[in-house]
Amino acid sequence: MTISSEKWRADFPILHQVVNDEPLVYLDNAATSQKPTAVLKAVEEYYHTSNANVHRGVHTLAERATTQYENARETVRRFIHANETAEVLFTRGTTTSLNWLAQSLGDAIVEPGDEIVISYMEHHSNIIPWQQLAKRKQAKLVYIELTGDGQLDMDDARKKITDKTKIVSLTHVSNVLGSITPIKTIAELTHAKDGVMVVDGAQAVPHMPVDVQALDADFYAFSGHKMLAPTGIGVLYGKREWLDKIEPIEFGGEMNDFVGLESSTWKELPWKFEAGTPNISGAIGLAKAIDYLEIIGMSEIMEHEQEIVDYLMPKLAKIEGLTVFGPKNPKDRTGVIAFNLDSVHPHDVATAMDMEGVAVRAGHHCAQPLMTYLEQQSTARASFYLYNTRADADKFVEALIATKEFFAYGLD
Repeated sequence: MTISSEKWRADFPILHQVVNDEPLVYLDNAATSQKPTAVLKAVEEYYHTSNANVHRGVHTLAERATTQYENARETVRRFIHANETAEVLFTRGTTTSLNWLAQSLGDAIVEPGDEIVISYMEHHSNIIPWQQLAKRKQAKLVYIELTGDGQLDMDDARKKITDKTKIVSLTHVSNVLGSITPIKTIAELTHAKDGVMVVDGAQAVPHMPVDVQALDADFYAFSGHKMLAPTGIGVLYGKREWLDKIEPIEFGGEMNDFVGLESSTWKELPWKFEAGTPNISGAIGLAKAIDYLEIIGMSEIMEHEQEIVDYLMPKLAKIEGLTVFGPKNPKDRTGVIAFNLDSVHPHDVATAMDMEGVAVRAGHHCAQPLMTYLEQQSTARASFYLYNTRADADKFVEALIATKEFFAYGLD
């Protein structure tokens, strides 16, 4: 293996437990990742030693909390290679970030008759906000097709991104298919038509190196809880030129410079967009999670997942009646594997596998348009991460075969 999964696995207390009389094999990482002890301790230490509100206080605890919070912003900036900390906004997560953009950016630049381009493999968080924008502005939502193996159809992308396109918003990695979108190429197509490139990076940032400047994304959103950090913290990166132009959509304390009886002015970036008390402990936890990921190496994590997929795919191909969705080449995907067993409902598959100690997800994965596109009601989904091993992959296959046999023949 590229990385020593067993070594890192020891840092995750939750993984060392028995579920339904079986050792836990956690394969629901696309929904949320587990947290290492270092992250848990960082959050605990903040509350034990530095809990105070940030920015306005001059007492020791307030200054200590502010320093940690803003240091976390710098950690994020370095991790995603943003140009400056002013371009890093803390949000509640990817969903919040995309909603902010659909309202602030969308209302600022989209006019009746304009087009907003997305794809059939988007998460609901990258569909519904744009649907609502299109309704408000009498604009048109345009969908890019997929190839037969579940990748973005680049020929169709070149047709769909036109002079009418104002915003292109695409997932960097599909949360169902695991397929990787060529964001840099799409950004070139978008900018050639004077459009704005928005990226949902929720499934990419935890699993691969991301350089927002190299990608030339105008905006890039991701969530902490999918990358070892606490829930309720996320990031919206935006180029300064755009963040200076657009207005905040949440208002209150902290984000204002002056408040009068009839009008107010905003602070400079990034605080212009951060109304109210932020998720201070979440930001600190996110910074510690990034430190942890950087010790391992993002390229190494990506290679590790691809090696597991490469190891797993031939085993899955031997299971009669199993359909695996998404690219077959491990180099074209992350460790997300959506699948269905013939004549067995995905929820039944997930329940049966849970009895074997294997945690997978079942449902439409907040991607109902994709399910319709695939002509499926739902799928089961296993998703691997840095602490998963070949032994986990073997246990997954064993549980899948046992599940198939149970529904075919029942208990002996």
